[in-house]
Amino acid sequence: MTENETRALRHVAEGVVLFHSGLWGVPMGFLWAGADGSPAGRLPQWAADALTVLERRGLVVIRAAAGARDAVVRVTEAGTSVLGRLTSV
Repeated sequence: MTENETRALRHVAEGVVLFHSGLWGVPMGFLWAGADGSPAGRLPQWAADALTVLERRGLVVIRAAAGARDAVVRVTEAGTSVLGRLTSV
C-alpha cells in the first residue's frame, strides 16, 4: 500500500469520511465528516484517489444512507486486518 492509501484507510477507520452521491447539485465525491457527522468539506484529490483504490480492493465500503444523507465510508474486515498489520510493524 502507498502512504496515501494508508493515510486514507486510517481516516476511514477514524470515522471522518463521507461519500456524497451527487444529489442536490453538489458533485459526487468524498467529504470530511464534522464532529456531528455532517459534511465538513471535500477531501483533497490524493485522498479521494486513494479511497477509490481502497474501495476497489475491498478494504473500505460505502454504506448507503437513508434519503439524501451522505453515506458513511467504513473499513471492511479485510481493511481492519490490513490496519492491524500496519500498526504491528
